[in-house]
Amino acid sequence: MTDEIRIEQFVKASPAQIYYSLTHAVGMTEWLCDFATLAPRPGGRIYLWWHGDFYTAGEFIGLEENRSVAFHWRSGADPAPSTVTISLAGKDGGTLVTLAHTVPAGEEWSKRAEGFRQEWAATLGNLAQVMETGLDKRTFERPMLGINLSDFTPDIAKAMGVPVTTGMRLDFLPEEMGAFKAGLRKDDVLVELAGKPLTSDFGTLLTALQGKKGGDKVEVVFYRGPEKKTLTMELSRRPIPQIPWDAAGLAKEARKRYNEGIGALEKIFAGVSESEADFRPAPSEWNAKEVLAHLIQNERHWLENLDDVIGGYPRVSDDWGGNSTIHARATAGAYKTVRGLLDEEKRLADEMVAYVEAFPPEFVARKASYFQAANMLLEGSLPHILSHTDQIKAAIEAARKPA
Repeated sequence: MTDEIRIEQFVKASPAQIYYSLTHAVGMTEWLCDFATLAPRPGGRIYLWWHGDFYTAGEFIGLEENRSVAFHWRSGADPAPSTVTISLAGKDGGTLVTLAHTVPAGEEWSKRAEGFRQEWAATLGNLAQVMETGLDKRTFERPMLGINLSDFTPDIAKAMGVPVTTGMRLDFLPEEMGAFKAGLRKDDVLVELAGKPLTSDFGTLLTALQGKKGGDKVEVVFYRGPEKKTLTMELSRRPIPQIPWDAAGLAKEARKRYNEGIGALEKIFAGVSESEADFRPAPSEWNAKEVLAHLIQNERHWLENLDDVIGGYPRVSDDWGGNSTIHARATAGAYKTVRGLLDEEKRLADEMVAYVEAFPPEFVARKASYFQAANMLLEGSLPHILSHTDQIKAAIEAARKPA
């Protein structure tokens, strides 16, 4: 005997668009989970993971293109597998999505079924919003701190005099956001938020923000050098980025922002000698060329991300390993001169803009994927370039100080 919950959701998108989001890892993460790996064929794997280490693992048991998907569901807390079937039917210019989650009979499973009902109802509502607007409710209903993060390793902790080796080291902080207004600054290392510990794992930050909303006040514990401090911060409401919804408009805006960022770099390096750009302020710090090399590597990473989101198959990784000083030094050595590095940064910007101009119409029509790519480009690349200008200036100034 079994029990079944059944939920319906109308979505203003075609069955083909929704089927794509049920059978591609990128599509799944846009509305359902935080990480996915799929092999969409009968007997193929389906593994879904959420921050906080909840997961479900199973296999596909049936697929009918643009009509239905069925798979086994078994989380780490479930004593046995259950079955999820999602059916798609064209209706009124959109799609009626019907989800049936079948569980074994029994009192224990009846309680689980009610939990499934609540979660699936909210999740299918998010599917509709993602498909129709490109906006993931899980992200845009989450408050913002207003921070960017930098590497934090035991060597960096020692150099900074910080007595802990895990935490979140702050980089660029927008002055209009809650973190800066509360008094946090670049190179502060966050170790606790709202009573929850923070490590170098970004997921700990998302866990600490669960249930919070813009306007809430939370206590933040951090280190500024060797000194441990505590302050109260008001969480900012998350603004919705305004992006051009066509490839040509996005390419034009990207070009404008690249010109601003690269123009700032050109200005900083005007009159800087090769020896000054090679000077390393401390053994563990980057010189100015190595910072440029890092920016080059970052642009290559953005291009790889575009490959992933357009293709629908993200690279699988356990976690982010941090910036590689060895790689930065290798890249700086390969290009040798400041001019060579700046020219490569410009070339990569040209490549990125050309890539955007070539976005296929079917990708632009996938609103969530397109929004993700546009937001990554406009809110990622230029702020990242500008966040490193002070670091470059400091390295050059250190080179010019009398011995």
